[in-house]
Amino acid sequence: MPPPSPQPAQSSPGQQTARSALAPLRYPMFRAVAAGRAINLVGNGVAPMALSFAVLDLTHSVSDLGLVVGSRSLFNVLFLLFGGVLADRLPRHLVLVGSGVLSAATQATVAALVLTHSATVPLLMVLSAANGLFAALALPASAALTPQTVPTELRQPANALNRMAANSAQILGTSLGGILVAAVGPGWGLVVDAASFALSALCFVRVRIPVGASGPAAESRPGLITGLREGWTEFVSRTWVWVIVVAFGFLNAAYAGALQILGPSIAVHSFGSTGWGFMLAMQTAGMVAGGLVALRFRPRHLLRVGVTCIGAEALLPLGLGLRFPLFVLVVTGFLCGVCVEQFGVAWETSLQQEIPTEKLARVYSYDMVGSFVAIPVAQVATGPLAQVLGVHASLLGAAGVIAVATVAMLAVPDVRGLRVRGSAAVAGSPVPSPA
Repeated sequence: MPPPSPQPAQSSPGQQTARSALAPLRYPMFRAVAAGRAINLVGNGVAPMALSFAVLDLTHSVSDLGLVVGSRSLFNVLFLLFGGVLADRLPRHLVLVGSGVLSAATQATVAALVLTHSATVPLLMVLSAANGLFAALALPASAALTPQTVPTELRQPANALNRMAANSAQILGTSLGGILVAAVGPGWGLVVDAASFALSALCFVRVRIPVGASGPAAESRPGLITGLREGWTEFVSRTWVWVIVVAFGFLNAAYAGALQILGPSIAVHSFGSTGWGFMLAMQTAGMVAGGLVALRFRPRHLLRVGVTCIGAEALLPLGLGLRFPLFVLVVTGFLCGVCVEQFGVAWETSLQQEIPTEKLARVYSYDMVGSFVAIPVAQVATGPLAQVLGVHASLLGAAGVIAVATVAMLAVPDVRGLRVRGSAAVAGSPVPSPA
């Protein structure tokens, strides 16, 4: 049963500690969710490298690797909307438990096939597609669960801590993946990924959302079509939400084409793969540092600041296109990471403040689909486009797209004017008790 609401003259435990950047860690449910996500991301940092080398060892074909990786991405995007509806119909922590168990099973099967030399490309494609589907069920639930674990006034530091843990886990996972693949082979890297899903499911089992905070009663929960329609209505009813998602469709596509396709080709002919890896590592380190900034930085117009900062993503394509030396690109990557994290925290905090809790996962799912859907198209089209325009001109064009998308977002009054509302609680959302 949720604790009674505080009287106006009193302050809740969350309000008493709101100025402390580590205050969300006093809440056991937040700790369990953050730990589950971090453990999962350690495994996800290992998995891409392990799977890539497993496929290349099997067939020595980049095309086969594309089929395996692409099948996961395709099913992930296709089932995101369904995952959002599911996360608003069922207790979100149980959705994460189920997704974790099923994902552990698929990755354990992949690991067994690789270790016993029984893997084939069709089998790996099917299992990767299944893993993408299960991840699609978890993503909206994971994003929408955090605001249910802390009081309203602690959402911004909670989001910052969550993202810091996730970025740190990604760094650890990527480093661990390289060591495992080199030392014992890709199969054991996939074993670690399967174990991370299982351990994260154990963390989510410990989550106990207060009665009344886990969504509507079973008899009032919408069906699939109705749920999708309600989520869409909620999504398009706020101009700032759909404008930012549409802009990020272009922004993410330009960034993915520049950094995932053209960037490595620049590195091969200049500072090498080691320098490229160091630059990407510094960008992730910048995200961790950006999380520390977001813990303390509390602007009134948080979304305006975050959208302004995301314009820094244009700096890396610009630097590559203008042939900046490696040390400048490394510093630029770090600053880019710091700025990107300000937007991430601002976006999640703003959605959690403005969207009703019972519809939040569906809005997150529309956000993810709109933001990610153009990335595969950009990855395929970037190569032919660079052959026509040239690599450096294409990189400058990508920087221009990112800059224009940023200006377009800032041109919308609702984006500039949205304010953080302080500690006003969302109606019907019980306040969790701290440890």
